[in-house]
Amino acid sequence: MQRRTLLAGIAAIGAGLFVSKPMTSIASMNKLNKTEAEWLKIINKDQYNVLFKEATERPFSSPLNDEKRKGTFVCAACNLPLFPSEYKYDSGTGWPSFFDANKGALNTKTDYKLILPRTEYHCSNCGGHQGHVFDDGPAPTGKRYCNNGLALAFVPQGKTLPEVRKV
Repeated sequence: MQRRTLLAGIAAIGAGLFVSKPMTSIASMNKLNKTEAEWLKIINKDQYNVLFKEATERPFSSPLNDEKRKGTFVCAACNLPLFPSEYKYDSGTGWPSFFDANKGALNTKTDYKLILPRTEYHCSNCGGHQGHVFDDGPAPTGKRYCNNGLALAFVPQGKTLPEVRKV
């Protein structure tokens, strides 16, 4: 097991951030101003907890971690294209990871939940929590966008991208 994978797992366990225990004290970044009931008509409860309560799924639980086809990873809540498949790589952490994102697709904030500051990123359209970005990724950016698979949907190349939700 890689050191990064072990440390990520220990951090998630220690913080109690699994989907089954969302952090309800964190304010929603729901930019589309939908109620929980409205979101639950679009996404499931686990996705809602990750996207709007900033929970984290268990490592190695997402099938998107192993997705290798060409296509586009979009926000599961609003369909905004976040990452082309060309930016994806296997970080060994157990979460889908990317070395870059589509320009303007993400907003960041500083997260102190694990005491040391981390850079958390959210969908710039709906505010849905995606994951954290670290400075230990591959060239050309040196970044690792460590994403919750539940916060993403994958659209294979050749399929039409869904319309981005604006309301």
